[in-house]
Amino acid sequence: MDAAAVGVPKGVAEGVPTVVRPEPQQGDGRYPVAWLTICAPYGSTPTASSRCACGWERRAFGHRRVLTLITEHTEHRDICPLRTPQEGRDTA
Repeated sequence: MDAAAVGVPKGVAEGVPTVVRPEPQQGDGRYPVAWLTICAPYGSTPTASSRCACGWERRAFGHRRVLTLITEHTEHRDICPLRTPQEGRDTA
């Protein structure tokens, strides 16, 4: 009968190094809040959608309306309750 080696984990081959995994990467505290998606295929009508985690959601079809939506999406960044400092909070 073969005796198991002392200190060797069961199921691990002899001479195979075990891998110690690093800590999972920690984020820098940033996360996406708003998304602007534009689709402009050659020769077709451009479309765009603007979504925000605060509930803002808009869609546009056609060149002129897509350009307007891009402007509105940019303006929303300045007034979004998820991006603006809360009352009583120090601003940087």
